[in-house]
Amino acid sequence: MFRRFFQKQYSHFSFVSGVVIGLPIYITCKDYFGYIARVEGASMQPTLNPCQESNCDVVFLNSWITDYESFKRGEIVAIASPYHRNVSYIKRIIALEGDIVCTPRYKKNHVFIPKGHCWVEGDNKSASLDSNSFGPVSIGLIKAKATYIIWPPHRWQKLSFDMPHSTNNNILSVND
Repeated sequence: MFRRFFQKQYSHFSFVSGVVIGLPIYITCKDYFGYIARVEGASMQPTLNPCQESNCDVVFLNSWITDYESFKRGEIVAIASPYHRNVSYIKRIIALEGDIVCTPRYKKNHVFIPKGHCWVEGDNKSASLDSNSFGPVSIGLIKAKATYIIWPPHRWQKLSFDMPHSTNNNILSVND
């Protein structure tokens, strides 16, 4: 009887100690190195989820972001939703601070990107909730850069940061 009692106590202790040790390690790795995320929806087609399959692409999101200067046009990033807590989007950076973007779908035809902000869009404009809906995004909302497709195996690849041709016409002024 005592043996069974101590075995149960030990298993509870083992579980709790595993959580106490493992959780901070997981959070540290997620915040400072990176994590994986499943890409849902058609907003980044054809770059991500190119087919209407039930299998979604899984990407590695690199959290190793140092400062504003590390962002470049064409990079695919994970951003926190400006409106909904605990919701993230994966979009492409189209313009950076100082740029002027032609935005036929936004409430203004031309938008000057203010300091500390960027303009993000999905590659599939007809299926994307992006800056055309909510305007310039604060750089502080960028959580990570998507760098690799890691699932499904036949799609393993490093992500290209080449801008889609349809997007290049939208930037009127590039302030490098």
